[in-house]
Amino acid sequence: MNWYLDVIRKYAVFTGRSRRSEYWYFVLFNTLIIVALTVVDVAMGLYSIEGDLGLLSGVYSLAVFIPSFAVTVRRLHDTDRSGWWLLLALIPVVGVIVLIVFFAADGTPESNRFGENPKQAQAVA
Repeated sequence: MNWYLDVIRKYAVFTGRSRRSEYWYFVLFNTLIIVALTVVDVAMGLYSIEGDLGLLSGVYSLAVFIPSFAVTVRRLHDTDRSGWWLLLALIPVVGVIVLIVFFAADGTPESNRFGENPKQAQAVA
């Protein structure tokens, strides 16, 4: 749960690097929370089938949009790529697959232009 809270604490920090575990644990907890809120929305009658959106899950999604975007940019920084690589998501299917490969790749082992290796920084602290 600390991985999730660390991302929320760094609400709009687009500088630096994020480890794979920080990114993927955030994605996991975020997905679980959205699924749970969607179930609550459906049970309470707050889910709109036409809009494919529930009230609680929609508000939550808006609240974590910026932290999600920030941790994604920091994850790309860890692989020594600019946040502009996120534009690949605009290419149907292939762009998303390439981004998933980038997110799953190990970060550069040494310092890069975006900062120190977060694995080494955590080991020293």
